[in-house]
Amino acid sequence: MNPEASGAEDRIWTVPNALSLARLLGVPVFLWLVLGPKADGWAVALLMLAGFSDWLDGKIARAWNQTSRLGRLLDPLADRLYILATLFGLAMREIIPWWLALAVPLRDVMLLGIPLILRRLGYGPALPVHFLGKAATANLLYAFPLLFLAHHDAWYADPARIVGWSLAIWGTGLYWWSGVLYWVQVRQLTSEAKRLKR
Repeated sequence: MNPEASGAEDRIWTVPNALSLARLLGVPVFLWLVLGPKADGWAVALLMLAGFSDWLDGKIARAWNQTSRLGRLLDPLADRLYILATLFGLAMREIIPWWLALAVPLRDVMLLGIPLILRRLGYGPALPVHFLGKAATANLLYAFPLLFLAHHDAWYADPARIVGWSLAIWGTGLYWWSGVLYWVQVRQLTSEAKRLKR
C-alpha cells in the first residue's frame, strides 16, 4: 500500500470527522429537547441539521479527499445514534408504537457478529456503507421530523403523518434488507478467504 495513502487513511483532524463528531454531540441535546421541555420545533431543526451535515460530510470527504478510517466509523455511528435516540423519544412520547422502536435496533443486533468475523479474516472492523444502507438511513431521518410534526394539532399534521409513516415503513424495510446484504458480503468474503487458503 502507498505510505501516503495509508497516512491519509489514518487522519483524525478532518472537516468530515469534525462534522460527524458535532452530530454525535447533538444526540443528547436532541433527547433532552424531546423528553424535557418537549420543544419539538428545536428538536426537528436539530434533526434536519444532523441530516444535512450527514450529507455534507460525505460530500466534503469525497471532494477534498478527506476520507479516513475514523470517518467510516464515526459517520454510521452518528446516524445510528440519531435513529435510536429518535425512536426512543418518539416511543416515549407515544408518537410511534414500541414495535417500530425495537425493529430498527434489532437489525443492528443482527449485525453484531460481523466485526469479529472481519477481524478474523484480516479485514477492517467494518464493511463499507453501501447505497441501500444510506438510502434506508435517509428515509428514517426524513421520516422522524415528519412524525413529530404529525403529532401536532395543525393543518400540516395529516400530510406529515402520511409522508412520515410512508418513509418510516420504507426506511425500516430497507434497513433490514441492507442488514441481510451485509451478511451476504461477509459470506462472500469468508468463501473467498477459504478459497485462497487451498
